[in-house]
Amino acid sequence: MEYDERLARFRQGHLNPFNRELEENNCSRTELKTDAYPSDTNLQTADRTMDLGLAEDHFSRPVGSFIASDIERLKQAIEECKRLILELPEHSERQKDAVVRLIHLRLKLQDLQDPNEDEPSLQVVLEHRFYKEKSKSVKQTCDKCSTIIWGLIQTWYTCSGCYYRCHSKCLNLITKPCVRSKVSHQSEYELNICPEIGLDSQDYRCAECRALISLRGIPNEARQCDYTGQYYCSNCHWNDTAIIPARVIHNWEFDTKKVCRSSLRYLNLMMSRPVLKLKEINPLLFNFVEELVEIRKLRQDILLMKPYFITCKEAMEARLLLQLQDRQHFVENDEMYSLQDLIDIYSGRLSCSLTEIHTTFAKHIKLDCEKCQAKGFVCELCKEGDILFPFDSHTSVCKDCSAVFHRDCYYDNSTTCPKCARMSERKQTVPDVCEK
Repeated sequence: MEYDERLARFRQGHLNPFNRELEENNCSRTELKTDAYPSDTNLQTADRTMDLGLAEDHFSRPVGSFIASDIERLKQAIEECKRLILELPEHSERQKDAVVRLIHLRLKLQDLQDPNEDEPSLQVVLEHRFYKEKSKSVKQTCDKCSTIIWGLIQTWYTCSGCYYRCHSKCLNLITKPCVRSKVSHQSEYELNICPEIGLDSQDYRCAECRALISLRGIPNEARQCDYTGQYYCSNCHWNDTAIIPARVIHNWEFDTKKVCRSSLRYLNLMMSRPVLKLKEINPLLFNFVEELVEIRKLRQDILLMKPYFITCKEAMEARLLLQLQDRQHFVENDEMYSLQDLIDIYSGRLSCSLTEIHTTFAKHIKLDCEKCQAKGFVCELCKEGDILFPFDSHTSVCKDCSAVFHRDCYYDNSTTCPKCARMSERKQTVPDVCEK
């Protein structure tokens, strides 16, 4: 049952709610309190031609307020609105507004008592996978039309991939594909800082919905996205803010900037993806950010500890490596970073948590597990001191054979690594034996 159709009938005189309300309450027009409210021409509502179910809050009375969160309270709201119509001056603008409000309240009650279950629970639009929502929250906003979603009476959907939400009536109006597909096929950031190309290159249209825009706000305000550098209309750009990857990598700047809705969803989905190879993008960053050097050393040590754990039954049963399950790339390499890693490094959270994990790993290998202790090294250069491990801070590791030595012993000796020398000698001996 369409609101607009009933409103049209009301405006054309086919539906006279004034007389109907008076008859239902057995009250004549002469009993109306004409002095209850003074007339005010400024309160004329030219917007009554709009779909008031979307543009206004019909759960609040013209004077005072009440809440209609369920059927019972909605009925009470209708009764109060009926009483208010009798108290307002006859034929006044306020009374007309109250009658229109009463019509919508009754329509909402009817929809609530007889909900529309014809809408499918799943719809696929431009790679979005929209699932029908059951929440009755009224604090959601449609990403397409930028108006409130009345969960109590309106059907709405949320994309399971990018969390795009909209009214059911707006589904067929969507023009932007699901951001999740872009993340899956193009997992890389824009690494130029706000690459502006100008409104003229966009034909003075929104980069997403192609609505006409201008910097003067006529017919629509042009809002720039700091991530893409392009301009968007107010429906596609809500002045949301986000940390820009390019500013972090090049300037080590973490101030949030205004971005459009699609960029916000893309950045949120990309936040934990390890796609930034800082050593190639900006190697000088390690010279100026001490925290990055510390984190890189911890990650290198963890990679050296990994072979101990994957061959240790006790470590596998204790699932030690699962302590890094939220940062799986830390046990795969020491070069790739996610934007979330850099944010946590800047705030100091990552250094604290990674140091604690590093201490737990080292304790297992050097103190708790005898099998892991047996895989330690003795310095072959001085043949003194405690058992050495490749992740110890005072050791050096041969790049060819992975033998471990005291750092001072290794750099003081100009000779080759003893283990490498033995292996070379062994290779030369084997062919001689074969020839004999």
